[in-house]
Amino acid sequence: MTADLDGARIWLEARRFSITPAHTRSTIAWVRCCFARRMGKTRIIAETGAGQHGVATATVAARFGFPASFIWAPSTWSARSPNVFRMRLLGAEVREVTSGSKTLKDAMNEALRDWVANVDDTFYIIGSVAGPHPYPAMVRDFQTIIGEETRHRFSKRRSVCPIFSSPAWAAARMRSVCFILFSTTTRSRFTASRRPAPARKLCATRRHWAKVFPGVLHGARSYLLQTPDGQVVEAHSISAGLDYPGVGPEHSWLKDQGRVKYFSATDREALDAFAALSRQEGIIPALEPAHALAHVMRVAPRMAKDSIIVMALSGRGDKDVFTVASALGEQL
Repeated sequence: MTADLDGARIWLEARRFSITPAHTRSTIAWVRCCFARRMGKTRIIAETGAGQHGVATATVAARFGFPASFIWAPSTWSARSPNVFRMRLLGAEVREVTSGSKTLKDAMNEALRDWVANVDDTFYIIGSVAGPHPYPAMVRDFQTIIGEETRHRFSKRRSVCPIFSSPAWAAARMRSVCFILFSTTTRSRFTASRRPAPARKLCATRRHWAKVFPGVLHGARSYLLQTPDGQVVEAHSISAGLDYPGVGPEHSWLKDQGRVKYFSATDREALDAFAALSRQEGIIPALEPAHALAHVMRVAPRMAKDSIIVMALSGRGDKDVFTVASALGEQL
């Protein structure tokens, strides 16, 4: 891909080859299951959108002997069936969220309701840097190994430009870690790719009212997609992991500080990037980082050839093949 774009050198920070399939997810689940056991909890509740967080948490819950329940956002259920099947194989209960638009936001709503109703014996494991304190800090800090590895590899290189995909607009997990760790050097620049706010193909609907304003969602004050009167607007993305209208609170702070620039990618651009990486590198990415890859493909040709782009390639594309096939008009 570097040769094809004829610009900056592109490095992929890939965590897609482990069983769960990302050891960052396993870290979140493992440490928090330790917390749950220490606190005397006997049950795990979690939300899951694309299913990666669900598979990792179900894996660790099975190892600890905890019954686990997952609130699933079924807006793309058929496309995510491999991860649903994995969770159930691991002994977890998987329930569809039936309220609202059945997206990640609604799954979090339902998981929070379950947690509050069963707080005596239940521990809630949130997978993103969203929700009430201390969840954003926990998700970030428990995965610092990823940022440490990336910074160590590029500590002696100049003109490093980390580019990260950002599920939940910017409620990304490892991306928050890398931003903080790379901030010790003035040679680094940061960008994050997100789904459009609002998605351009929806501009003819009422969703074009959406603006990013400060607000409170799921116990955190951050930037949200809202109407002028303050009502949260449903997000849209071809990727289930991006169907969330909020912004991670630390990302909101980084934006206000001018440390990070955020860009958008349409469904079409993400699909094109998905296909390009598959054909050129033999790597089938998840649709979430495909949004970041779309931005890489825009900027790399305009950068000097001695520049370096580091892109976080989280997740695997096997969970997205049904969605991509449907979008491309293929029959499986």
